[in-house]
Amino acid sequence: MEISSCLSYRAILDDFQILCKDDGKSIFKVYYCSIVGRPQPERYEWRYSALSKEKFAADFLAMPCQGIGFLTAFPHICKVFCYASKSETLQYVCAFKPGDGSPIGLERDAGYYEFACLAEALLAADEFSAWASADSVEQYLQQRSFLDSFNIENHAKLQKYWNS
Repeated sequence: MEISSCLSYRAILDDFQILCKDDGKSIFKVYYCSIVGRPQPERYEWRYSALSKEKFAADFLAMPCQGIGFLTAFPHICKVFCYASKSETLQYVCAFKPGDGSPIGLERDAGYYEFACLAEALLAADEFSAWASADSVEQYLQQRSFLDSFNIENHAKLQKYWNS
């Protein structure tokens, strides 16, 4: 197995909002996240991004996504986590580029699919826990995650382990 090096990872929660779609039923919580301390901050941090959060929200509302769920919105990628219409004990996920709405495939090497970065995984865990404990969609929508900092202390440990 070949292990590639990766960039450092320190993410923060910049903002939160709830978006209600025009169909009157579809509602998504939005967690605006940034990865700080990397080269090209305009790619990873909302405060430097050419795309405003307001424009992002307007663009998402115009997209055909339906359902109940949440978004993890970084300037370079957004993932939509939606409770499955056929089995609400599952979360479906898709990804798109916030700048133009084009889909991002989550297929990766050896038949795997990307699930999440650290911020997405921890927010997904909080959201799924809220979904599991709620008696109604309305009760779920009143809950949110208050996690705001996501750090990977050593982003080279797998490479070091595998190459030793």
